[in-house]
Amino acid sequence: MLSHAELWTAIDALAKRFDMSPSAMAKLAGLDPTAFNRSKRGDVDTRPRWPSTESLAKVLEATGVGFSEFAALTESVQGRRAGIPLIGQARAAPGLFDEAGAPRGAGWEEMELPGPREDGLYAIEVGGDALAPVYRDGDRLLVSATAEPRRGDRVVVMTTSGEVLIMELGRLTARTIELTSVLRDGDDRTLDRMTVAWVACVQWVSQ
Repeated sequence: MLSHAELWTAIDALAKRFDMSPSAMAKLAGLDPTAFNRSKRGDVDTRPRWPSTESLAKVLEATGVGFSEFAALTESVQGRRAGIPLIGQARAAPGLFDEAGAPRGAGWEEMELPGPREDGLYAIEVGGDALAPVYRDGDRLLVSATAEPRRGDRVVVMTTSGEVLIMELGRLTARTIELTSVLRDGDDRTLDRMTVAWVACVQWVSQ
């Protein structure tokens, strides 16, 4: 959910993108030119005022910008880049991750997000259709290196030999990790913990 500050920052950033003032953008959308003035937003001494969903919809229609693209503009209020590290499944190798499974080093591209970036989040692009129809070639899995994996979670597993597995986490023992295929007729795996570099949770899929 967008905060009051993030929403107004995105509106200002959208106007700047089209080299307009917020007043000019409001007029372009058929709104009162003062609709986005700072006096209409409230401050620390008054109750925060939010733009109506109707006015926001009119602005997006007038500028031709989708909501996901608009939401990505909130990154400017976070002071961080509007994207996360991205790497193809076939290119993922142990040396590109730290011990917790977070990205490091070169070889990474960037994927834009429709909202604020979270720490420890990155993306792995599925290669091939071995996991279809659940995951297809080109699908991007948003993975968290900080979330604690739990039984039943879909996870990305990196083995010490460099194998990348996209499966469901099963039973954990002191010596083994059981993994269940995401496919109904797929093969399950049981790995020795000593052969597992890290396990990271799949948070979301961009298809």
